[in-house]
Amino acid sequence: MIKLLSISTTILLCSLLRAATPACRVEVVEKGSGWPVPLVELRTTHHMRFISDNAGIIAMDAPDLMGRQIWFDVIGHGYEVPKDGFGMRGVRLTPEPGKTLRVEVRRVNIAKRIGRLTGAGLFAESQKFGEHLDWKDSGIHGCDSVQNAVYRGRLFWAWGDTIMPNYPLGIFDMSSATTAISPLTSPEPPLRLKLDYFTDDKGRQRGVAKMPGSGPTWVSAYVSLPDKTGAQRLVGSYVKIRAQMEAYESGLCVWNDETARFDLLRVLWTKSDTAPKQRLMPEGHPTFWKDALGKEWVLFGNPLPTLRCPATFEAWQDSTTWELLKPQETLTDASGAKVKPHSGSITWNAFRKRWITVFMEAFGKPSAFGELWYAEADAPTGPWVTAVKVLTHENYTFYNPRIHPEFTPAGSPLLFFEGTYTNQFTDHAHATPRYDYNQMLYRLDLDDPRLNPAAKP
Repeated sequence: MIKLLSISTTILLCSLLRAATPACRVEVVEKGSGWPVPLVELRTTHHMRFISDNAGIIAMDAPDLMGRQIWFDVIGHGYEVPKDGFGMRGVRLTPEPGKTLRVEVRRVNIAKRIGRLTGAGLFAESQKFGEHLDWKDSGIHGCDSVQNAVYRGRLFWAWGDTIMPNYPLGIFDMSSATTAISPLTSPEPPLRLKLDYFTDDKGRQRGVAKMPGSGPTWVSAYVSLPDKTGAQRLVGSYVKIRAQMEAYESGLCVWNDETARFDLLRVLWTKSDTAPKQRLMPEGHPTFWKDALGKEWVLFGNPLPTLRCPATFEAWQDSTTWELLKPQETLTDASGAKVKPHSGSITWNAFRKRWITVFMEAFGKPSAFGELWYAEADAPTGPWVTAVKVLTHENYTFYNPRIHPEFTPAGSPLLFFEGTYTNQFTDHAHATPRYDYNQMLYRLDLDDPRLNPAAKP
């Protein structure tokens, strides 16, 4: 018996010693700037995957890798290392407990990856080394496409289907949060943006747009408009969804300040044999525009405007004031090749002194829905001329990009945009742990000479 206890004690002590062995710290940084680079994957020859967090840190603690030279493929979605003689992009590292290694990656994207906005484990790797311990995750695991509006001194955020940790079915009627209008503490990584979520009486995140009927509710076209008394009203357009992603109802909704939820204002369309297709309504991402006569309009589009109405609460709800716009179907790149927009947003930019757009290309390469482009125009309705690719992905999707003009002062050359990073609509891509189905923030420096072709007529 004593011998058995001794053996058990020895095993326990060995286990504790192994658990106390420090991980090997790997810092992934951009060559030249030294900025930390999130979302860089190091993959071994036996398919172990290590992914940098928002601070560019990986805590490598696999005992089978320690003390020997290991080859790691580097998968960086626009960040890379040089190819070797066999055309492979990777690095050889020798991990050691407690050691610090550095991997430099070259940025080939024009856009700079700042970090992940939503989901869990934003600093999970860093926290294993006792860093960023003050950062508390929201408890949400994933957020689909974003909507934003500045309303009563705050920036309102809302997302589509939201993944929660306690069950595969999460929030399907728009999770939501607020921040300061300009919430970034720094224009450089690591990204630390705290979202103040709307919660229920138990402190759990909740939906804010549960319209009558079964299935998810998706709300878009978030915008704050003045009513006839001058009060601001936060409004949106909703769609009800059932099996096979089928829309069966759409309408208008208005934010209720007392309940902190959207109320149904009016149903515009219900699917039937006589009305099989959804009616025209405000959708996508809004922007404001003042015409030559000084009249202010709100434009709706995804990315390019498809509808406009006078920028008032009363006009927004009166479909007789809605004017249909025909968006440009394709743009061209500097070589003259056609680029077809799929989703995105536009805004006026004081630094470029033009209207600008960031959009996802439909059926681009190498990723069918992961290639993002930048373009400019003299008017919000175009013509949009030369498009410049600013972001690429390796068999991964990055859809519904939304520009954030609120993040920087007028006249700044810095432009931020976010989008949904997901393995949906890809060729059997493996979902990236923690990152998948979440929002990623990127930065464009509008004084980058590589964007100059967009300024040409």
